[in-house]
Amino acid sequence: MQIETMNNIHNKHSLLAKILITLCVTNCCIYVKAQKKWTLRECIDYAIENSISIKQQELNVENQRNSLSSAKNLRLPSLNASANQNFNFGRGLTIDNTYANRNTQSTSFNIGTDIPIYTGGQISNTIKARKLDLLAATAELQYTKDNISIQVASAYLEALFQKDLLKVQSEQVQLSKMQEKRIQALFDNGKCAETDLAEIKASVANDQLAYVQQENNYHLALLTLTQLLEYPTPDSFDVEMPLTENMQTDIPLLPAPQQVYAEASMTKPQIEAQTLRLKSAEKNIRVARSGYYPNINFGAGISTNYYKTSGFPAATFSDQMRDNLNKSLSFSLSIPIFNRFSTRNSIRSAKIQYNVQQMQLEETRKTLYKEIQQAYYNTIAAQKQCKSSLMAEEASKSAFNLMTKKYANGKATSTEYQESKTALFKATSNRIQAQYTLIFRKKILDFYRGIQL
Repeated sequence: MQIETMNNIHNKHSLLAKILITLCVTNCCIYVKAQKKWTLRECIDYAIENSISIKQQELNVENQRNSLSSAKNLRLPSLNASANQNFNFGRGLTIDNTYANRNTQSTSFNIGTDIPIYTGGQISNTIKARKLDLLAATAELQYTKDNISIQVASAYLEALFQKDLLKVQSEQVQLSKMQEKRIQALFDNGKCAETDLAEIKASVANDQLAYVQQENNYHLALLTLTQLLEYPTPDSFDVEMPLTENMQTDIPLLPAPQQVYAEASMTKPQIEAQTLRLKSAEKNIRVARSGYYPNINFGAGISTNYYKTSGFPAATFSDQMRDNLNKSLSFSLSIPIFNRFSTRNSIRSAKIQYNVQQMQLEETRKTLYKEIQQAYYNTIAAQKQCKSSLMAEEASKSAFNLMTKKYANGKATSTEYQESKTALFKATSNRIQAQYTLIFRKKILDFYRGIQL
């Protein structure tokens, strides 16, 4: 009995140990998952994989691929089979040229094929047009991916900016708390007035409130990013801070907008898509013109039938099916003479669409050049702003360090100290914003040059 009791206790302890280990492993996994930080590349890849607009564009590509398959199938022969069963009752004309009541029945079977031989280039040009449409849809899919990538990069850098501000705000709270401890010690020793202690406590409370507000701003930035990614929730979602090399303000001499445009016009999918659409419109004109040309078709068929009249003997079904077998071969020539100006108007419509597509291509090129110009001058402005903000922050740091010493020696009021601290916080915030703005502007300009985000 004692041995069994000891075994039961041992088994319970083993089970408890397994449960504790499982809970620890689970908690560790949850903790690791909660601590995952997303890089910009991971965010872009996730957005491209889950974006609804990209999935819609992918369906458009599949639709164009199906249209191309249908166009190619126009070259294939058609094959049709039919069967008919007829019953006739009542008076009818006989072989003697008299009328009599007769009941007849007939059965017929037919199978035939039709092969287009010459269609005036309609089929070949239709196939070429659908191929160009498929390539254009594929380029538009890439353009949609590029747009999503830019939006994700913008939202990602905004989250980084808010995260950096949250860190700065946390440092402000810690700094205020350190001053609060120092003032509290002075007050306890009777070396400062109660008003000074009240002011520093109010400063700590204000900094803590600002921290809560900044924390909310950061969560809202993460919410915007996760919504763009189609990610379920911003909870446990965090962004990875970039390397220090991404914060450099010195950048090489930028290429001129004309040079960037020359590179972009050869690679950007929106230009490629519109160019392919223009070529497709040209093929559609040729498809419309094919209506002026004759068509030649080849046909072949085989048929048989069975016939029976009431009151008269008839051969068996199998004999009639064999004896009545009929085979045929045919060539048909169709020459358009007048079709109510349908072909003429189709050509006019195709030419109008071609001109519209020409203007669309030109508009796309102009829009691309304007975007490159804006990206170029925005990058230059961001670089200058970043350098200025760094100088301003250094000056504010020096001023704050001097003010801190004066305040510690009682040569400055708490109001002066708070003003200096606020000025430093503003300068730091401006520097952080300028740096992330420069990063984003550089990425946009590099994007137009064909460099991946």
